[in-house]
Amino acid sequence: MRLADFRELVRRLSAEVPEEYLDGVSEITVSPRAVPHPARADIFTLGHCIPFHAGASGAPDEIQSRVVLYHGSFLALADLDPAFDWRSEAWETLTHELRHHLEWRAREGALEAFDEAAEQNFARADGEPFDPLFHLGGEAVAEGVYQVDDDFFIDQVARRLPGELAFGWHGRSYRAPMPPGASLPAFVSVEGVRHPPPGELVLVVRRRTGLLSLLRPARPFLGTVRAAEVQGD
Repeated sequence: MRLADFRELVRRLSAEVPEEYLDGVSEITVSPRAVPHPARADIFTLGHCIPFHAGASGAPDEIQSRVVLYHGSFLALADLDPAFDWRSEAWETLTHELRHHLEWRAREGALEAFDEAAEQNFARADGEPFDPLFHLGGEAVAEGVYQVDDDFFIDQVARRLPGELAFGWHGRSYRAPMPPGASLPAFVSVEGVRHPPPGELVLVVRRRTGLLSLLRPARPFLGTVRAAEVQGD
């Protein structure tokens, strides 16, 4: 199904949703992107509910959400399954993300952590000081993997700085050299993976959290590497 046709399908399905379930939903939109599952091959994220505070008081009824369906993910799964039912999958995804919206409204504290993670991620991208544990306040999408907006963070705890980075992404194994001059904690943006996420893929290598690290947090190292797939794993 073409992008324009999928957008029209989602528009028609959205009109079938009872109005009370759309309260606080600022937008239902379609993105052309594909979002691979961090751990499982041949699995793609079809939709996402992105919550945010729409008012100054932070009251639950001020929590709004932007619901996104990913046409590229639908297209990838349709290529894998000749019997893929676009309408059924789109309806299931849409209603699933609307349920997430209602859950966010009931979990105001979790949204505050999510908001703070998004703010800290902006600071990281702009080269400003940031909390080296901010990614843990993002959405846990797989074991040890956290999503903040379009960026995905793979969290690894190490006693000392490894000479090589090893990680899994979308069912494949990868290795990459540690950038020169790196130190812990390290936020290393990774390029070269198959099916990259919509934003950055960041490998976070850090020490286990202790009292000393909380009292005297180290300035995170920022770097970029290109990964190579490990064949045969």
